Amino acid sequence: MRRLFLTLLAATIPIAVVADLRAQVRVHTEIVRPNAGITEKDIPPIGGTPPSFNAQAAPTAPTADAPAPPPAHPEIITDLARLPPPVAQTRARILAAARTGKLDALLAVMQANETMPIFSLGDDKEPMLYWRSNFPDSGGVEILATLIGVLETPFVHVDEGTPQEMYLWPYFARVPLKALTPEQKVELFRLVTGADYKAMLDDGAYNFYRVGIGIDGAWRFFVAGD
Repeated sequence: MRRLFLTLLAATIPIAVVADLRAQVRVHTEIVRPNAGITEKDIPPIGGTPPSFNAQAAPTAPTADAPAPPPAHPEIITDLARLPPPVAQTRARILAAARTGKLDALLAVMQANETMPIFSLGDDKEPMLYWRSNFPDSGGVEILATLIGVLETPFVHVDEGTPQEMYLWPYFARVPLKALTPEQKVELFRLVTGADYKAMLDDGAYNFYRVGIGIDGAWRFFVAGD
């Protein structure tokens, strides 16, 4: 009997000790309250980089065609029907005067213009005096043949959309001489000599006589030089 009592007593001692220890150990707890002084500005930004975008997986927007490069030189025009009526009329009046063989007939057409067409790159004031001094052997009439030859060549429409827009004869004035075809060289040699052509190649541009008529029919110039 005594032995049984001792056994039961030994079994209850650990349980009492554990219970007493649990009673003595207190869990320290803390109530977390939000800080009313913290604002949105105090929140640090989220680090890292956004996920990469797979451009290949997304449909691509259609793009407009790239603009075509401008042509190397203006279109060479041979069809006189493409001239605006005011330009065609002025050309016809000039040719009619030149074919008379009379310098004063051509001068009358020039004077009928709103302003005197440029006929010299110098300080010359009198067209007839200027022509006679430059072509003394023919009394200046040679210039009329030159004028007819220029206006009978193909032409170009230049400086479109600007105050300088005009129709220009001959087309050599705006086409690189080195780019001329054999047929075009024949047209050039109706106006200049082979020696002239070689000199122009050295200078890099056509520098013989040319005629410019504005789209309103105003005669702009009949002049030689660059």
